Amino acid sequence: MAIDRLERVNALLRREVGEALYKVFAGEPIDLAAITITRVEAARNLRSATVAVSVFGHEHERGALLRKLANKAKELQALINRDLSLKYTPRLRFELDGSVEKGDHVLDVLSHLDMPEDSDDDTSLLDANKPS
Repeated sequence: MAIDRLERVNALLRREVGEALYKVFAGEPIDLAAITITRVEAARNLRSATVAVSVFGHEHERGALLRKLANKAKELQALINRDLSLKYTPRLRFELDGSVEKGDHVLDVLSHLDMPEDSDDDTSLLDANKPS
């Protein structure tokens, strides 16, 4: 299978899994707005796929949310099989992706750095450093 085709299949699976979550977990007390499917990596033979999941907030519930996703994997696969025309419907394996939280942490650190404010004092400092 060509690399471009595999990337397209990964993007398609990512979209379909994200949409199927709302159907599978309808009526259950789960905050689906906190769950983001960040990427899907399907095997070259399309027999299996690793789904990277980011959970924003809910730090203490991440393990439980991953277990719930793993328990509903067959239902998700059935919905994907119904909606897509693939030779094989990959078996889904879920893993936690912490990249979004790391990015938020970096942005938070950057926003709290002491940055000098723009003012007229900056020009006076430049003038003071010029040789006469």
